Amino acid sequence: MKKKYENESLINEFIKYPQVRLLDNLGKQLGIYSSEEAIHIATNQGLDLVVISNKSNPPVCKIVDYGKYKFSQEKKAKEAKKKQHNATVKEVKMRYKIEHHDYKVRLNQALKFLQSGDKVKTTVTFRGREVQHINLAIQLLNKMATDLNEISTVQQIPTKDGKNITMILAPSKK
Repeated sequence: MKKKYENESLINEFIKYPQVRLLDNLGKQLGIYSSEEAIHIATNQGLDLVVISNKSNPPVCKIVDYGKYKFSQEKKAKEAKKKQHNATVKEVKMRYKIEHHDYKVRLNQALKFLQSGDKVKTTVTFRGREVQHINLAIQLLNKMATDLNEISTVQQIPTKDGKNITMILAPSKK
């Protein structure tokens, strides 16, 4: 298995540095060797020489079983990707004539979304001539913003969008 692998790290004969800092398969530092000597030591053990870090001087190389090393690196990358949370925009819709209990339900929905790290787009929709009551809708959205001000910040103030008024809340970074 004498090849360069995908992540631009080098393995065995592709290592062209004059000297490398060598680590054994347990991570113990063996010292500084020429690349040829390090490759020879690795092949005598039936293992591969892999560049772990080329940022230092001399670059750090480790004697490992390449297949196992590659598998563990892919596993670490998968775990890191799992732990990342991409903030999505969740929407909470209501009417400007919303009842108190229904408002509380929408408030709790928005609270749950914000606590999980998502942004919340709150939308007040109008039908027909209700569009005359924009000021009541803006008051409702401002009330929601003040009710949630401990865990969120207003990213976009209430703005008219056709027959809707929308506001975007983002989780605050505390």
